[in-house]
Amino acid sequence: MTRKQISAQYGVDTKTLRKWCERGNIKLPNGMLPPNQVQRIFETLGEWGE
Repeated sequence: MTRKQISAQYGVDTKTLRKWCERGNIKLPNGMLPPNQVQRIFETLGEWGE
C-alpha cells in the first residue's frame, strides 16, 4: 500500500497523514509500505480517521 492510498482512506492529504504519523511516532519509509507498517498505521491512527 502507498501513502496516497492510506491517506485516501482517511480522506486527507498525504502531508496530513505524514503529520499524523509523526505525532504517533511512526516513521514512514520511502516507496511501498510493508504490510506490518500499514497495520501499525491503522492501529495507531484508526480512531483519528473514523
